[in-house]
Amino acid sequence: MRRRPGIVTQQAQGMTVLRRLVLFRHAKADTCEVPDHERPLAARGRRDAPAGGRWLREAGLRPDRVVCSTARRTQETWALAAAELDAAPAVAYDERVYLASAGGLLDVLREVDDEVRTLVVVGHNPGLQQLALLLAGSGEADPLARARRKFPTSGLAVLTFHGSWSRLEPGAAHLADLAVPRG
Repeated sequence: MRRRPGIVTQQAQGMTVLRRLVLFRHAKADTCEVPDHERPLAARGRRDAPAGGRWLREAGLRPDRVVCSTARRTQETWALAAAELDAAPAVAYDERVYLASAGGLLDVLREVDDEVRTLVVVGHNPGLQQLALLLAGSGEADPLARARRKFPTSGLAVLTFHGSWSRLEPGAAHLADLAVPRG
């Protein structure tokens, strides 16, 4: 098939590429008397975080890349979850993810390289919950309803969309699942 000059196919623009975004809320943090950024995981969080990694592996969601908040509890969550994967992907620790709004997180996502098909963002509420709801133009009824009510610690929201990270817009994704694995 011959293409006319100036016509770019959707496939050439990356429109047929299915991308998966996993929003992973950190596991339960300790309430100890330290600055918020330095709060470690609680005993329950240390039990639940590996379950998140097992869930990713069993769901076939091997990330190509991870963007993680710089907070101690998110770094500990990802380290414990990643230990359950067959191969851990590259991790970028980004201070902008720490307590970010949905809009701030969307800005981070738009910088992701299009070679990344599956991205995990390890962060905090309320930003992750707000981002899931902002992006979800559609979704499975039960996960969408649950995401509106609560996005618990160790929760993983799986969104899918077609296209480029740089062009990700509100309402462009499908909320496929909301899981809360426990250890």
